[in-house]
Amino acid sequence: MSFPVKVMRDGLLEKRSSGLLQLWKKKRCVLTEEGLRLHNCKGGGGGGDAPSSAWGSRAKELRFERMATVDCVEYKRGLVYFTVVMATGKEIDFRCSQEGTAWNAEIALALVRYKNLQAVQTGRNRHLSTAHLGSTGEDEEL
Repeated sequence: MSFPVKVMRDGLLEKRSSGLLQLWKKKRCVLTEEGLRLHNCKGGGGGGDAPSSAWGSRAKELRFERMATVDCVEYKRGLVYFTVVMATGKEIDFRCSQEGTAWNAEIALALVRYKNLQAVQTGRNRHLSTAHLGSTGEDEEL
């Protein structure tokens, strides 16, 4: 993206890999008005928060336009487990600490906000196009 986007939240999440072992991998996640960016950790292991230089510059982006819902919330041993469901039906599992505002709630609210904005814009566009068509129709009748 060439223009800056508003960052709504930035922090750590764990994403379950889609491989055979389905391991949990730490990701630096950036929630924006357009979706969720997932940055890989360059270093192999290590615990705790890594310095910013240890995070990869390439990011996988889960855009709201391709996201269907956030569901399957479960609370276990101080962790929140949730699933992001894409429009294609693909499910991506995440987990995070239960402390503070949960990521799943913030992602779900941002998704709803995005979908509502899209619906309002679609409604405005329809209204404008029907109003324009109506005015040209009236001009032709005169």
